[in-house]
Amino acid sequence: MPVRAVTFDFWNTLFRETNSAARQEIRISALAKMTGIAEEKAADALKLVWAEFSRVHRQEQRTLGPKDALRLVGEALEVDIDPPVADALEKVFATAVLVYSPVPIDGAIAAVKAAAAKVPVGLISDTGVSPGSSLRYIMDRHAFTEYFRVLSFSDQVGVAKPQAAMFETTADALGVKPGELLHIGDLEYTDVVGGQGVGGVTGLFTAVNTAHADDTTADYVFNSWQEFLKLLPKLLK
Repeated sequence: MPVRAVTFDFWNTLFRETNSAARQEIRISALAKMTGIAEEKAADALKLVWAEFSRVHRQEQRTLGPKDALRLVGEALEVDIDPPVADALEKVFATAVLVYSPVPIDGAIAAVKAAAAKVPVGLISDTGVSPGSSLRYIMDRHAFTEYFRVLSFSDQVGVAKPQAAMFETTADALGVKPGELLHIGDLEYTDVVGGQGVGGVTGLFTAVNTAHADDTTADYVFNSWQEFLKLLPKLLK
């Protein structure tokens, strides 16, 4: 099938992951302050939480969110966190990414703008403790949103990549068939496998994450957004 729409991943594709340690410090400090536990103990609990987030994402192909993080913290510490405290901490966990945010990758906005001038454009992104609502705010802040017909976040869809629903719901919103998507992302096991699973064309983006560069099954490998821009006329021919 010809490519009739382009979809992009968020993390390490349009936005470079930065400041994750600073975000973690915000969460550790708030958890310690609001529950009265030592910061070291809070940090250890969150390490267990992130390990479980990763396991669920890889093995169950769904994403956990800030509410799940607080539930898992309580289990790790063997304490009951009062609902008002849990609600306040959930907000801190979800919005720390707005204080210390990822930054746009060089050329990303130009790539999105160029694609959107030719075909409908969408975002297909997994989330985590930073929910889709926060990621959308970051996209608004950097003037990305206006070029997107749809933003699909896993916490809102209910499953994570490579589940077909992430791609099918996005394709439907874009007015195309799933097999008519060109999806670009940095992860083989979510972006490439997911895009191929619905019969689409896939591009592996390696400017930030090179982990899959040597063994990808993607149709294209983009080492920069400049490479994508050069190939765009051919991709959408």
